[in-house]
Amino acid sequence: MWKPGDIIVWRGIYRNRVWHAQPVIVVKDTSEEIVVALLPGAEGVAPEGYLDGKKPKWWDFNDKTWQLEKYHWRINRLLILLAPQKYYATMFFWNGKSNEFLCYYINFQVPFQRSRDGIDTLDLDLDLVIHPNFSYEWKDVNEYQKAIDNRAIPLDWIQEIDTAKQEILDKLEQRQYPYDGSWLNWMPDPGWSPPKLPENWDKI
Repeated sequence: MWKPGDIIVWRGIYRNRVWHAQPVIVVKDTSEEIVVALLPGAEGVAPEGYLDGKKPKWWDFNDKTWQLEKYHWRINRLLILLAPQKYYATMFFWNGKSNEFLCYYINFQVPFQRSRDGIDTLDLDLDLVIHPNFSYEWKDVNEYQKAIDNRAIPLDWIQEIDTAKQEILDKLEQRQYPYDGSWLNWMPDPGWSPPKLPENWDKI
């Protein structure tokens, strides 16, 4: 288990190669849940074009030819909650300057695996944005469907995501954790600095 304040790398892995890597700071680590923070200014890498808003899709690559470029996370402060075997991560977004809570953000992804230096997963494009008043909207539905049409997302993943959707909506309706206000007043340790990528972040 990691300790609060440890820096780990959160990676997306496709075809046994890094698709995206982002250093985050551990807030909590137990067998039931990992909670990490993403701070403005943190260094990361993503495929070329991501910073220009083109957002290349992993399922468009049938080989390992994509190139990665460095970037720095900007503006918003995030808290990311991950539970074992779940096909999603729950994210809290705050404005990094005003500390205004902006939304809950559900990122659908393959269940994370612990690596030597962090956690490995793969973003499956589909997202759910939940506003502070608990109204919500789906995001990137067309991209998710295109991945399915391209047979990049197998049937068992689709079924797991459908189950995850219902689980999330049930918790939201009943205001169960993490929608019970438990983390809304969370603030990072004032001694924390935006982390840089660790050495060997690209080693699988």
